[in-house]
Amino acid sequence: MSKDCLLCTRREFLRTTGLVAVGAAMPGFLARTMAAAATPDGHAAIPGFKDDRILVVVQLGGGNDGLNTVIPYADDNYYRVRPTIGIKKNEVLRLTDHAGLHPNLTALKGLADSGNLTVVEGVGYPNPNRSHFRSMEIWQTATDSNKYSQSGWIGRYLDNTCNGEAEPLAGVALGSERPQSFNGKKGFGVSFQDPNTFGWNEGSGQAREDNFRKLNDVYRPHNDTLDFLRKVTANAVLSSDRVQEVSKKYKGGVQYPSDSFAAGLKTVAKMIAGGLPTRIYYVTLGGFDTHANQLGSHGSLMKRFAEGVAAFHKDLQEQGNADRVLTLTFSEFGRRVAENASGGTDHGTAAPMFIIGNANNAGMAGKPASLSDLDNGDLKYTTDFRSVYGSLLEQWLGCSSEMVLGRKFAQMGLIKTAQVARVERASALG
Repeated sequence: MSKDCLLCTRREFLRTTGLVAVGAAMPGFLARTMAAAATPDGHAAIPGFKDDRILVVVQLGGGNDGLNTVIPYADDNYYRVRPTIGIKKNEVLRLTDHAGLHPNLTALKGLADSGNLTVVEGVGYPNPNRSHFRSMEIWQTATDSNKYSQSGWIGRYLDNTCNGEAEPLAGVALGSERPQSFNGKKGFGVSFQDPNTFGWNEGSGQAREDNFRKLNDVYRPHNDTLDFLRKVTANAVLSSDRVQEVSKKYKGGVQYPSDSFAAGLKTVAKMIAGGLPTRIYYVTLGGFDTHANQLGSHGSLMKRFAEGVAAFHKDLQEQGNADRVLTLTFSEFGRRVAENASGGTDHGTAAPMFIIGNANNAGMAGKPASLSDLDNGDLKYTTDFRSVYGSLLEQWLGCSSEMVLGRKFAQMGLIKTAQVARVERASALG
């Protein structure tokens, strides 16, 4: 089989692994005991890692309008080019003398007021691509816009940092498809929508185990592609009983909104509370491609997003886990600066990212993009998104960002000094 064919087969399989995983469960003969080491602070480390830290990645799918999310209300240019969809000054939830939040982000403003929100402004990348698929691929692989990669940035992180104790569940995505960012040589990471149905339904007990053996005995020859597919499938199979067990442990008392995004975050909170051996979680909220009639639809999405992440953070606080979890949000691009004739916005470039937690340096980070110095009607980015990734890789997850991203990007002070020191101690002992 040619190298190109092998790569295509791997990519296609990884794209659909979430669908395969929904129908897999753990036969008894594959079960193994998890090992837990002690961190310098006395906490139980996640198996395969040096500490107990977790990163939750939230994707805002479709291209979120950053200018109506973090609003430059002090800039008259904003209202000049958005006479219909611009958020009125008296409705903006003010963060600084120049910027504030969409009025439906009240719950997020609460996190800002309590010192749990970092807003990174003007985030993008050189030579931006306005295709949903390609721009998302760039964010997921963390490559330059003129380069392609079969691996994702999270997959490379897991490949290079997981030791022999790491579980397949080192990465968990809530959804029907495994995100491209999880792609890696070792096949870490599974995806599912409902932990209660994450399992192989073909038989039970010995019959289920026999069925699993038969499935894996079909392909006897050894080659890279088949070995890779067996490994990723086995990882999903190995994980399902553990996921179902953990999901039943934590009842919790926090009230979440009744929508699918909040339900996904609630599932993540359950997994964290139950001690799932997961380093990276991934949740998606879609619907941000607001080409027409944006005010209502975008406002609704803002409310869903803010109330979901606020409930999640409150849940982590009540569990006692908020100090070890950070939530990072991103979207594949922002929108054009000027509104269009349909009361919406078209595909653009730079937009803000949010970091939510107890350990991040709260406030504004980066530099806001100019509304007077544009690139043919688009914002010029001021912060490369890989600087955000790289800063969290080094300051929060304790690994070489260059090893994951291929080169060094400018570091940002996103994590509190004491928390960075803790990561450095864990890395030194590892």
